[in-house]
Amino acid sequence: MQRNHEMKLGLFIVQAGHNEGAWRDPNVPANGGVDIDHYARLAALAETAGFHFLFLADSPSVMDPDHATIARVGRNDGFEPITLLSALSSRTQDIGLVITATTTYCQPYNLARMLASLDHLSRGRAAWNIVTSGFKFEAANFGEEALPDHDTRYHRAREFVEVVKGLWDTWEDDAFIRDKRSGIFVDTTKMHLLNHRRDYLSVRGPLNIARPPQGYPVLVQAGASDVGTEFAAEHAEVVFSVAPYLEYGKKFYETLKEKARARGRKDNQVLVMPGIVPIVGRTKQEASDKLQRFQSYTHIDVLIGTAERLLGYVTDLRSTDLDSLVPEALPQTNFIQSRQKVLLDLAVRQKLTWRQLIRFISDSKGHLMVVGTPDEIADAMVDAFDHQAADGFNVMPATFPGGLEDFVELVVPELRRRGKFKPAYSGQTLRENLGLKRPPNRYSSQA
Repeated sequence: MQRNHEMKLGLFIVQAGHNEGAWRDPNVPANGGVDIDHYARLAALAETAGFHFLFLADSPSVMDPDHATIARVGRNDGFEPITLLSALSSRTQDIGLVITATTTYCQPYNLARMLASLDHLSRGRAAWNIVTSGFKFEAANFGEEALPDHDTRYHRAREFVEVVKGLWDTWEDDAFIRDKRSGIFVDTTKMHLLNHRRDYLSVRGPLNIARPPQGYPVLVQAGASDVGTEFAAEHAEVVFSVAPYLEYGKKFYETLKEKARARGRKDNQVLVMPGIVPIVGRTKQEASDKLQRFQSYTHIDVLIGTAERLLGYVTDLRSTDLDSLVPEALPQTNFIQSRQKVLLDLAVRQKLTWRQLIRFISDSKGHLMVVGTPDEIADAMVDAFDHQAADGFNVMPATFPGGLEDFVELVVPELRRRGKFKPAYSGQTLRENLGLKRPPNRYSSQA
């Protein structure tokens, strides 16, 4: 098994932080979601620390079902990812830029063009988190009554990704010669029409921008349902996973790598990066006190609304006895199936009540949460890395900027001391820094 001995680190940025009450913390800018300087500060901190990339999640809708929840959450006032990361590309030099865009409600030509543009703007630092839409209210923003069913969304996604890759290949790498003397701007023998027409999409091409510096921006994916895992094994180069405990992470890691190997892919070309929510204190008590303070900011309406969303809108928690045990099963959702499964598995494993589960969801969204000293947080990360449950981590600070500052100041030095994290960037592009190969153009002689 080919594997680098150093872990990868990404920074998962949300407006105020990953704790649902984060925006109420006195040290968090309440308007951070629409403040470019706030994001630039976070990007600079992460780049100085050597993080491999910044990651922005996204949904083209307000995700909450009722006014009681919407009134109290701090996530519905934020920039669209491509716009924001294009701006940050001019304020950073080395760190990767991972946008989220849905294959369900985007058009492949527009998205391929925007991602190629971001890759050129950033000189090879763009990545695309491929999602299929998983929230209840997205469909109505695009003239539909409901989301297509789960498997149909993935069928379209598979075709969508093939089209986007094909568009990035419609110009060979050296097609644009720009020869002033001869008057030839582009060698049209190196231009290729896509002429794609299949079940869901019809796209002629070619793209009206040169092939991206990385060949393709890095392809990222986060689905962990059965069909999502198959999709990741086929297409993803970085996989964001949810692993609230070590055994769960090891099982997912092994399953995904086996599926990727079956498609002829090498282990070091499919990186598994679970989320981690670090609550860092110089002492265990300090870390615990921080978490309790964050929890005090979160209203019960937000706890319930967040849990109902991540469980797939299949249960009415306002009419549920919150001190009863969480059942072993709920109705299957048409939304984010893998998250529902991991949360129910955890609840049954730990014999949680609904009140305990909705608090855990608010604090961590189902990810590994470590409340403790820098040593304890580093221990958990190294343990998962050494036991092949992770190739790195998507770091999810509870608050911004304070949670990130704590992690950079206290945890990153400990990871470096243990030889698990590089102190500097080794390449010019995100692919190079992640150890991922540049895909050849399918039409070139090299291919």
